[in-house]
Amino acid sequence: MIPGKFDSRQTPCWQRELTRAISDPAELLQELDLDPALLPAAQAAAVRFSLRVPRGFVARMGKGDPNDPLLRQILPLHAELEEVPGFDADPVGDWAARAAPGVLHKYHGRALLLVTGACAVHCRYCFRREFPYAEARASTDPWQSALAYLRNDSSLREVILSGGDPLSLSDRRLDALLVELDRIPHLQRLRIHSRQPIVLPERVNDGLLAVLARTRLQRVLVVHANHPQEIDQTVCVALRRLAEAGVTLLNQAVLLRGVNDSASVLASLSEALFTAGVLPYYLHLLDRVRGAAHFEVKESEASAIMKALRQRLPGYLVPRLVRELPGHLAKTPV
Repeated sequence: MIPGKFDSRQTPCWQRELTRAISDPAELLQELDLDPALLPAAQAAAVRFSLRVPRGFVARMGKGDPNDPLLRQILPLHAELEEVPGFDADPVGDWAARAAPGVLHKYHGRALLLVTGACAVHCRYCFRREFPYAEARASTDPWQSALAYLRNDSSLREVILSGGDPLSLSDRRLDALLVELDRIPHLQRLRIHSRQPIVLPERVNDGLLAVLARTRLQRVLVVHANHPQEIDQTVCVALRRLAEAGVTLLNQAVLLRGVNDSASVLASLSEALFTAGVLPYYLHLLDRVRGAAHFEVKESEASAIMKALRQRLPGYLVPRLVRELPGHLAKTPV
């Protein structure tokens, strides 16, 4: 996790911004001029799953608007405390897919490393909001067991860094991990799943680009943006820097009620992403994690939205609508 004290003369800007992230619901409501009556519910929900949001992301939210699509993604609500049948702590079967400490192996040819439990932002719909990261990792050096597993399975061609957010690692730690992955001869591709270029674009700095440039593996970065309002000029600059460095950029979004559940919003998102050098990849139906039922969009409604989206956009800007089901060997198209 991120230490509480830094030497500001040596600490990268992105880490300083993380230390300034808002974690108090009262501060968030005050910052956005929102009704103090929202506070008791926000505080109660934040006990179960804490609030965390960078100030730069908050600055993209509309003041005085409790329905702002970015705010809805991060504001704790009383609805999260309601028990809804069919929603549980492990909606995609991550726990059953553990192959070694820190390794999830669900799909042929690729394995996922949980390199950290830390995130820059706590999205309220996160399917790993209750994932027991401490239990999933080894007690001493979590990477050694994971790396041994990767070395011993020659069918693997791709390693996926996830978490948490793998870009929460410092450049030094990320570089050390990539050096070890480079030494595994059958690995060909490195995929990183990260929300940080969207919510904390400062993370895309010279140090990160240098780390990514040193690996022999083909580099794919899957970012996570759900609404066009998330992609401001600072985000565009960060994404273009990655693209210019030869990183393949994809986006996966989650279909969320009250956030992006319309063809017009999703079309604008795809256009904004493409302008920034990112191809839309997946649009996920909500993973049915406990506390997120109020975000769910019914499958029939999602299909109707996708039909309208295909009528608005060229095919290469239309993400694939999918659902992840426990035990299945691939994402399930909808």
